[in-house]
Amino acid sequence: MLKPRMLRPNDKVAVVSLSSGLLGEANLIHKYEIAKERLENDFGLEVIAMPHALKGIDYVYHHPEDRAKDLMDAFLDDSIKAIICAIGGNDSIRILPYIDFEVIRTHPKIFMGYSDSTVSHFIMQKAGLVSYYGPTIMCEFGEYVKMFDYTKEAVEKVLFQDSEGYEVKSSSTWSKDFVPWDIQNIHLEKKSIPEEHGYELLQGSGVVRGKLLGGCIDVFPMCVGTKIWPTLEEWKDKILLLETSEEKIEPTLLTEYLRNLGAQGIFEVVKGIIVGKPQEEKFYQEYQEVYKKVLKEFHQENLPILYNINIGHAFPIGILPLGTEIEVNYDCRKITFLESATEND
Repeated sequence: MLKPRMLRPNDKVAVVSLSSGLLGEANLIHKYEIAKERLENDFGLEVIAMPHALKGIDYVYHHPEDRAKDLMDAFLDDSIKAIICAIGGNDSIRILPYIDFEVIRTHPKIFMGYSDSTVSHFIMQKAGLVSYYGPTIMCEFGEYVKMFDYTKEAVEKVLFQDSEGYEVKSSSTWSKDFVPWDIQNIHLEKKSIPEEHGYELLQGSGVVRGKLLGGCIDVFPMCVGTKIWPTLEEWKDKILLLETSEEKIEPTLLTEYLRNLGAQGIFEVVKGIIVGKPQEEKFYQEYQEVYKKVLKEFHQENLPILYNINIGHAFPIGILPLGTEIEVNYDCRKITFLESATEND
């Protein structure tokens, strides 16, 4: 897997809308302005929006070819060092026919997003490029008042520094608040509460080393059967990353999604699983029981599962690189990067 170089002050980063065009709506464009100012002032970056990223919901929906063109052009532009997704959605899969994997492979750079961007992470995997499951423009960089310290630190340490040996610790606090996106609310800050659980071991034990592969499980059904869905050989010896979206799917649906992975034989070949905190901790215990139940159905009671990771749709989130070696010590409930997530060249 190719690793892009780390970010440096004055680097140019591009914003893309690969799924929803929400960022370009007149009542929400202030989220872009907040994120742009924060990326420039707090991180020293230059921010540009790709030509179709701010054209709004209707245009972005009707033109998946232009969404893909923005992505391809951002990769082709050697002055751009990172690409950050505006937000998720449910429509990234329609850019797939317009993707040139060779362009991605020959112009490696940081690509970051989560949720429906899981589709794009599988595209990066297919192209052989390490990608970063982490903050988006609207949700984290465009956060009202301030970014969560946990998220800001992750950006600094994972994307701007040599991160070999970096420990992905559980956040000491979390938030179940949602401040409605409205310019009148820009002075309202999410309230944080103490984290009571930390990382939880659901089953299994031991120390596992491997590369992360996965994302938002809600998105998986759109990818299964396409050319970007990993083969069983590609799942082999990976650590499976799973998290659920803001839809807060019913436990019965999570059961079905997991059974699909089991039927594909994925649980038989991966080394372990890490699972993101459910948003607002909805179905927190129910999901735990689903994981243990389905793994038992497929005779994988010893496959280790670490639960309640700060990644994906809960607040705050960190950054996990997909495609670099990490270590998960299930006994000590500890996640460590075995190599830097980026190159320093």
